[in-house]
Amino acid sequence: MKKEQLQKTIDYLNSKGLKKPEIGIVLGTGLGKLIDEITIELEIPYSEIPHFPVATVEFHSGKLVYGTLSGKKVVVMAGRFHLYEGYNLWEVTYGIRTMHALGIKNLLISNAAGAINLNYKKGDIMLIEDHINLQGSSPLAFKGAKDFGNIFADMLEPYSKKINEQLKVIAKENDITLHEGVYASVVGPQLETRAEYRMLQILEVDAVGMSTVPEVIVAKQLNIPCCAVSVLTDECDPKNLQPVDIAEIIAIAGEAEPKMITLFKELISNL
Repeated sequence: MKKEQLQKTIDYLNSKGLKKPEIGIVLGTGLGKLIDEITIELEIPYSEIPHFPVATVEFHSGKLVYGTLSGKKVVVMAGRFHLYEGYNLWEVTYGIRTMHALGIKNLLISNAAGAINLNYKKGDIMLIEDHINLQGSSPLAFKGAKDFGNIFADMLEPYSKKINEQLKVIAKENDITLHEGVYASVVGPQLETRAEYRMLQILEVDAVGMSTVPEVIVAKQLNIPCCAVSVLTDECDPKNLQPVDIAEIIAIAGEAEPKMITLFKELISNL
């Protein structure tokens, strides 16, 4: 059933002229301006794509964008899906399976996250080198999952070391401070308590968010090399916790976004 659903999605997108993108990109909260850098050929609202979920978060725009960036054909998810919107993990990762079926060879992911490592500050960027899944389930734990590949996906290297090394070189060349660290994915949508932030510090987590990990697990099942960059939008110090302002988080993501765009554009030209 799921394979048939996906095939209908792909048939529709192919019929619209969306064919053979080389690179898939997922844009996180407040990180939509990369679209402005693309020579766009197609923009398709999620609501028009058969079986595609629809983004319900107001700061996620909800469209698939296809075109050329840095000389490569890209397909971009402008808006992603989260467990906290009431979706299941098949729906949360449906876009990744769609981009894979369209033919992508590499996957670039971005997100907005809270800094657990107190050496990292608001507006900094962190390259994810490993993760902890605290969402309580797996996007590979459903009947028929083996139809899409090995369900016992190897998590030795969820984030491509080769791509990460390229990003570190690009950051250095462009004088961008790029931290590296461990990202923990929680369900949300509520933010964490002081006790939960202390727990994450004990787990040696560097940043926390509500996305990305399910997408990366599915990418591993499908053998797509991927990387993920977090824009750190708040500092999660349990000893000095301040009320969180979502508008401020979006604003900080927007200020840091040009650094992420530089990293992604130069990386794409090198892939």
